[in-house]
Amino acid sequence: MTTRRIAVISAGLSEPSSTRQLADALARASAIELERGGEAAEIEVIELRHIAPDVLNGLLTGTHAAPLANALRVVEEADAVIAVTPIFSTSYSGLFKMFVDLIDRDALTGTPVILGATAGTPRHSLAIDYAIRPIFTYLHADVVPTGVFAATADWGGQGTDAEGLPGRIARAARELAGKLAGSAPRSFRELPAASESAAGEIVAGGAAVPGSEGAGAARAGGSPSASRPTASLGGAASRAFDGGFVPMGDLLPH
Repeated sequence: MTTRRIAVISAGLSEPSSTRQLADALARASAIELERGGEAAEIEVIELRHIAPDVLNGLLTGTHAAPLANALRVVEEADAVIAVTPIFSTSYSGLFKMFVDLIDRDALTGTPVILGATAGTPRHSLAIDYAIRPIFTYLHADVVPTGVFAATADWGGQGTDAEGLPGRIARAARELAGKLAGSAPRSFRELPAASESAAGEIVAGGAAVPGSEGAGAARAGGSPSASRPTASLGGAASRAFDGGFVPMGDLLPH
């Protein structure tokens, strides 16, 4: 079975955040669609808030600390990318833009990408098309037609879109799977082991797997777990970069 590596960029600033929740929902839906097509998904979630100092330093000095270098490598070597940002002042967050500016200009050429955004009001729903999509067009990425915007009301099923947030998520996931269908996986180097400092918890099935507290212990000066268990999420495994996993509950139809 072919395994597709999907890099998920989450630029939420709070923990938990609706931005991470949307990123997780898009990742899960994409894994489900790929499995229906006979392929597996390995999902790497990059929580930008935890590498923010490295991102800023990378722009200022041109040097990449290990966590930032690993995050960039995951994105640049992925078969597909899911990028989600909160909307501030009618556009993407500064942290999101700074990280994207560090991605190699040619690395995403032809790479399928889902764009997502969150905000408190649906008035910012066009930000994906007028602010975020042009960035990835410049990088020659193959952005799927459906951008997924989630306002606060959408999470309670009270949004104004008749299709609803779960429907938009599922449609974007189908479009991503369709672009990957029939293509060969990209070549990649081995990713760092889960026990290294750049890696966070292994998550699956909508909840953190026991043993994931090692990343937090390492940041606090303790010792990470010697080994971390893995589990399946509809055939997909997810390793988060220093991220706190937000359970998605029954957001998506099964």
